[in-house]
Amino acid sequence: MLRQVEGSRAVADAVALCRPGVVCAYPISPQTHIVEALAEHVKSGRLAPCEFVTVESEFAAMSVAIGASAVGARAYTATASQGLLYMAEAVYNASGLGLPIVMTVANRAIGAPINIWNDHSDSMSQRDSGWIQLYAETNQEAADLHVQAFRIAEELSLPVMVCMDGFVLTHAWEQVDTPTQEEVDAFLPPYEPRQVLDPADPVSIGAMVGPEAFTEVRYLAHARQMQALELIPDVAARFAEAFGRNSGGLVHPYRTDDADTVVMALGSVLGTIKDTVDEMRRDGVRIGVLGITSFRPFPLDAVRAAVGDAHHVVVLEKALAVGIGGIVTANVRMAVVPEHVSTVIAGLGGRAITKASLRRMLDEAVAGRLEPLTFLDLNRQLIGNELARMAAGRRSGPMAENMLRDLGAVASRIG
Repeated sequence: MLRQVEGSRAVADAVALCRPGVVCAYPISPQTHIVEALAEHVKSGRLAPCEFVTVESEFAAMSVAIGASAVGARAYTATASQGLLYMAEAVYNASGLGLPIVMTVANRAIGAPINIWNDHSDSMSQRDSGWIQLYAETNQEAADLHVQAFRIAEELSLPVMVCMDGFVLTHAWEQVDTPTQEEVDAFLPPYEPRQVLDPADPVSIGAMVGPEAFTEVRYLAHARQMQALELIPDVAARFAEAFGRNSGGLVHPYRTDDADTVVMALGSVLGTIKDTVDEMRRDGVRIGVLGITSFRPFPLDAVRAAVGDAHHVVVLEKALAVGIGGIVTANVRMAVVPEHVSTVIAGLGGRAITKASLRRMLDEAVAGRLEPLTFLDLNRQLIGNELARMAAGRRSGPMAENMLRDLGAVASRIG
């Protein structure tokens, strides 16, 4: 059914169609509307049988999901930002135990300073936790990825994060095609756990493992991620056959066949990049876009094939590895060795990424003038003022507050 719907509601409806047995929730913006909508589904009886567990923290949310999954229930939760950090210990436990939990991460910046807007700092901080990470470009893809995520998680017995840009997608109203319950039931078989806690057949899970076997345990976690490289595109192909649209998979190339320059990114910014690339193509520039859907496992071969003979790769990232630069770029460099690889840090803390800024940056890239590490639309005067304060006196004060005062003074002069 095609309808105009908020992204959070579309995701909640897709999750409900997957028939989770336990939904555990602790509200944190911008994922709150998802679990609120699921609570409505449970209260009304539309999602039954399902136990909706309101918990006291994000750590508790993941702990409940772990317990539910371990006893054989299909489990789901959602979080964002500081909430994901708060549950980090349990996030690692879920993957280490091989529990097929599905979790939405409504991507949001990490403080301090406090910021509720979108970037990818939160999920990127958990990139090595052992979870599969899938990134949605649109709300349609976000909804579709959740249906695929349960199937991927349960076939591999691995947890899956579906990452969607906070506010940019979660609170945006778009046309989304919601499948019927019968269609999802035909695509997603009933949950058959690979391991289950059963009083009639008692076992221990999560026991201590010493040096004699810990490397092997971690290797098997890696091996299952490598299996996901084959399973993710297979599930996406089956989804396309069943539902008539291409969602998911490993990567999505756009106008890359003859490109000299390829721009890579994850998430909703891909739409703006594609519009910019279309304009540049009309001006005769041979440039393309590669959207990365699966960041974990990272699809080295698929990235390598999509880049082809391009001479320049520009990786646009909505997160920053402080002290080195690009997170995604480090993975890209393992896949390709073009003449130039540039990292562009953009959109941190929700800063707008406009076509005008992208065009200026990409013109520099095509001309060979783009630095290896660039911060899009960086306010150098603001930084210069703070650096001067720091140099002038040891008690220069808190950086964020100083810069906000600088911005306020500029605004008052303009006003």
